[in-house]
Amino acid sequence: MSQGDQPIKVFYDGACPRCVQDRRNYEQLDSGDPEQVCWVDITDREAELERLGIDPNKALTELHLMTADGRILSELDAYIVLMRRVRWLKPMAWLIGLPGIRPLLSRGYRYTVTRRLQRSGRLPE
Repeated sequence: MSQGDQPIKVFYDGACPRCVQDRRNYEQLDSGDPEQVCWVDITDREAELERLGIDPNKALTELHLMTADGRILSELDAYIVLMRRVRWLKPMAWLIGLPGIRPLLSRGYRYTVTRRLQRSGRLPE
């Protein structure tokens, strides 16, 4: 079984309309087994996140994912694993992993998320 065939858990901000929409978009593109990606809303799950080794504040500012073997990945590493599972998104996963592109996208990602959380009054300290 390849890594792309093993189940993963994706921890996302269910209180964020954009995050919920991104999940829906992903699910529409993913024609694989829906049980291969378990979506976990992080809202009010601080203790569970901490038990898994995920900082709840970081979980608000970065997408987190747990692989079948228990590894926790975050931010662009999580997106790359998630995108590689969908045929139409594999080229994007490759692109965002490129050394010259990755740091720029990472900065842009953090800026966008910080602004979203500031506007909603949910930016962790």
